[in-house]
Amino acid sequence: MSAAIVAAARSAIGARFRLHGRDPAYGLDCVGLVAVALRAEGATAIMPDGYALRSGDADAVAAMIVAAGLVAATQAKPGDVLLCRAGPGQLHLAIDGGAGSEHPAGSIIHADAQLRRVVERPGPPPWPVIGRWRLAKTEE
Repeated sequence: MSAAIVAAARSAIGARFRLHGRDPAYGLDCVGLVAVALRAEGATAIMPDGYALRSGDADAVAAMIVAAGLVAATQAKPGDVLLCRAGPGQLHLAIDGGAGSEHPAGSIIHADAQLRRVVERPGPPPWPVIGRWRLAKTEE
């Protein structure tokens, strides 16, 4: 269920930002946050590492996302993995937090390099969303 993905992402809120970080205790980047969240649904894919903070090859990132076992989604659903264009040459992953009583307009959960921690940001993503995926078993 995608609720487990959102709950796992929310449990990482406050973890410090660390490039290539994969453990909330030591720090996470956006890829690490997605890995933590997807593990809550049993995903075991190996996440990439060794990448630069700025890499604008959206097709290559999309291929890695699909190789990790996610399927493209057309309609928004909490727990979706979002690929955003955060700036020139900069791609960023986030988790769709969905709408609820705390965030009626929805939210995203992401590892914010500028704030140096994982945060939940109310409202829609502040960047263009160029792709949306979810685990195949949460597709129903």
